[in-house]
Amino acid sequence: MTGAPLLEVKDLAIAFQVDGVRETVVEGVSFALERGKTLALVGESGSGKSTTALSVLQLLPYPAASHPAGSIKFQGQEMVGADESTLRGVRGNRISMIFQEPMSSLNPLHTIERQVGEILELHQGLPRAAARTRTLELLQKVGLQDAEDRLGAYPHQLSGGQRQRVMIAMALANEPDILIADEPTTALDVTIQAQILELLAALQAEMGMAMLLITHDLGVVRKMAPQVCVMKDGGIVERGETAKVLSNPAHDYTRHLIAAEPKGEPAAKPDDADVMIAAEDLKVWFPMRAGLLRRTVGHVKAVDGLSLELKAGHTLGIVGESGSGKTTLGQALLRLTASKGAIRFEGAEIDSFRPRALRPLRRKMQIVFQDPFGSLSPRMSVGDIVAEGLDVHGLAPAKDERRARIAEALEEVGLEPSMMDRYPHEFSGGQRQRIAIARAMILKPRFVMLDEPTSALDMSVQAQIVELLRDLQTRHGLAYLFISHDLKIVRALADDIIVMKDGRVVEAGPAARVFDAPRDAYTKALMAAAFELEAASGGAVGT
Repeated sequence: MTGAPLLEVKDLAIAFQVDGVRETVVEGVSFALERGKTLALVGESGSGKSTTALSVLQLLPYPAASHPAGSIKFQGQEMVGADESTLRGVRGNRISMIFQEPMSSLNPLHTIERQVGEILELHQGLPRAAARTRTLELLQKVGLQDAEDRLGAYPHQLSGGQRQRVMIAMALANEPDILIADEPTTALDVTIQAQILELLAALQAEMGMAMLLITHDLGVVRKMAPQVCVMKDGGIVERGETAKVLSNPAHDYTRHLIAAEPKGEPAAKPDDADVMIAAEDLKVWFPMRAGLLRRTVGHVKAVDGLSLELKAGHTLGIVGESGSGKTTLGQALLRLTASKGAIRFEGAEIDSFRPRALRPLRRKMQIVFQDPFGSLSPRMSVGDIVAEGLDVHGLAPAKDERRARIAEALEEVGLEPSMMDRYPHEFSGGQRQRIAIARAMILKPRFVMLDEPTSALDMSVQAQIVELLRDLQTRHGLAYLFISHDLKIVRALADDIIVMKDGRVVEAGPAARVFDAPRDAYTKALMAAAFELEAASGGAVGT
């Protein structure tokens, strides 16, 4: 090492005071980051990697959080216990941070111009006109298309990839010495993920900044970081050159991470199974209105003339980038979004059914959403959440029967019946997703729409959920509509695939054929982007 490191963390401990009891969550963590280099902190949720990163900028909820021991030095200056003036001089200026979910990190009430410009006005004292010019330069630098037109946009008007580019522009506004990137690509489509990683690498090379990368994705680690620290239960269990650590891991936990990714392909299914749900020439068009009288001047064609067929016990994977129409398609099939075109469920043409006629069918048609924390009410116990469907359909009016059905549903998804009196915040992400699956399964459905059900989960938890879904499908003959941008998960579950782009099908067929021999240029681009990261992490999506 030449000279002192830019950032040096020594024997760091982090504790939280909860109800008068102090619990240590990080202990004995040490690492150094040199100028222009990248170091990855990798581990599953709860390992302490994000808590450690937040400590660098002293962003934990002090005084509930504390540092019983250890030191964090930036260019030789101690950050632990530093006064507010010192911290303000470092935060956003010398060290910047990109957070995992840009939608919750950006202010929904402010335009993109105001949010980026505020940083320039606050830290550099630029007047508004100069801040606008610099904001436009930054947005162009991070590759935001039609950057000038986006200045007046609000976060909800941008895609996930566009919002992440805005977050990067904000982080780089003051040309920091260190960029902390906390799971910067987890929620993004595979092609957008590749673009963001390439952008970060290019900007790092251009600006000479150091990067502290926080992730659970080993493919991202191998692609971006020459050095890695593996964290578990608040400590570093292995460290070293990324290539050596991932090719010849010394610690059992590192080996567990490498082996944890979902693998395999679905078992062969009978071709003569009954058709569970089908659609013909399905269309979901949203009107675009303009003028004083709000006349319709065009349509957003979210789903445009799509046909499909899904058999009992089979899984149909729907893949494509954000905005391709995947979720809208699923909502239309469930009659949750107005559509045109024929929809048949178990032979009945339900596209003309009124809400009252649809209600009995709702028991057979269920959804598992992407974010298990957002889809579970924090004010309801797990038992009440799981039994919600029973209550709506009047299926278990007796208290004893209701609790027995809840216990059975929880056991089926691998949870203890005793958990039914607890609340969602007391569970991990994987456990919350199991609760969401139990809520769907308690009604004994025939068709389940799974909308990105694993994207917010760690690799090993993803593998567990995939195995659970396979088991439930085999046991109950379920038909799955599996929506995802994660092609390795789709390959592990789907019998057939539909690839969507701009509301239309660009390719469809048996999963093995689409993965191994894609025909459409867009499908090939998706596979190439996924394969690059999979190859980096030692796996394989397709050829």
